[in-house]
Amino acid sequence: MGQHNHHEHHGDSLAEAARANLEKSGEKWTDTRAAIFDTLAGFSRPASAYDIAELVSAARGKRVAPNSVYRILDLFVANNLAMRVESANAYLANSHPGCEHDCIFLVCDTCGEATHVDDDSLSQQVHKVASAEGFESIRPVIEVRGICQKCN
Repeated sequence: MGQHNHHEHHGDSLAEAARANLEKSGEKWTDTRAAIFDTLAGFSRPASAYDIAELVSAARGKRVAPNSVYRILDLFVANNLAMRVESANAYLANSHPGCEHDCIFLVCDTCGEATHVDDDSLSQQVHKVASAEGFESIRPVIEVRGICQKCN
């Protein structure tokens, strides 16, 4: 397959890579954005804005509105800090925020876990087909739903 390797970040390294990537794009890394990113990165499965708002609100002792979380998550997706699992309307922290590519998700219908797979040959083929149909700029969203190895 057309898989590629990249440096995976975890913990403080992930937060620092996310901050650096966001600031490189001209955006500010605020306390609220840091809290939302850290909370998102703490999930092992895709998290909704409501999940994140609830945890950030509890940690801060004051309510953080899900709408505010959605806006920040959209900023994170636009800047490659997070990935959106469209079918679940949920998000995953991008463990390699400096690497831009199309993503493929394998989403388990039993446990809700989403495995992120990179396959450049598949995404290049999708871009080629879209281009042949007259699409100029696309971001393929490829999600395969089924049952993961742990649940099978």
